[in-house]
Amino acid sequence: MIEFESVSKVYTGGRQALTDVNFRLAPGEMAFLTGHSGAGKSTLLRLLLGLEKASTGAVRVAGTNLAELSGEKLAKYRRRVGVVFQDPNLEDDLTVFDNVALPLRIAGFSEIDIPKRVNAALSRVDLSDQAQASPRVLSGGQQQRVGIARAIVHRPALLVADEPTGNLDPELSARVMRMFTQFQQLGVTILVATHERAVVESLPFRRLVIERGQLISDGLGTNR
Repeated sequence: MIEFESVSKVYTGGRQALTDVNFRLAPGEMAFLTGHSGAGKSTLLRLLLGLEKASTGAVRVAGTNLAELSGEKLAKYRRRVGVVFQDPNLEDDLTVFDNVALPLRIAGFSEIDIPKRVNAALSRVDLSDQAQASPRVLSGGQQQRVGIARAIVHRPALLVADEPTGNLDPELSARVMRMFTQFQQLGVTILVATHERAVVESLPFRRLVIERGQLISDGLGTNR
């Protein structure tokens, strides 16, 4: 599903963000991307989302070289990827239902199909009873779950999460990670970028460790 082949990224001015990164994630695999702030995690995710292009090497998703996509093809690719951020950035003037429906409407889904997909996504994150609520009245954990529902509402094959538990307490963090595990069991490929050691060590998934732009470790974790 995901392949980084000898990927390096150099920004204007000569700053080396990534150096010769190589790894593959199989369809339906879940992995953690870890490393200190500034290690290169965000650059790697931006390459994966098509927001940046590699200076050298190739980033492929489902066999497609992202460097070869532009315009509508690149936009279509991004719409097929689910993305969860540390801050869900919900629209306060929209209901929870309409926040989750937003990417479907942008993608041109029919108004007949949208309620089925939104209701199914809200059910998966246990928020069916909050569909008509304003995000303003939700707790931080509930808002993050709305963000997750929005990321999965179009049933993506790939889900990318950038510090998804950064604003949550340990109990809510564990709940969010259980959700990701459930999605992975349904066949979704998941890459979670986090610097939270407790989150990484709580689950037996592969760990990709980046330091100063280089992938220094790639192995499976174990439950503790």
